[in-house]
Amino acid sequence: MARASFLSELFAFVRAHKAYMLIPIIVVLLLAGLLIILGGTQAAPFIYTLF
Repeated sequence: MARASFLSELFAFVRAHKAYMLIPIIVVLLLAGLLIILGGTQAAPFIYTLF
């Protein structure tokens, strides 16, 4: 049996328990993580101009 990824399990939980108010929190956390990851790459100067 294949293991499901963390995100697929999280979205399955949200769907099963009808906890749709968690979706904006999850999206903001994912975007923050993406900005942190991109902050250490060559894309950093372009990110800093957004703020």
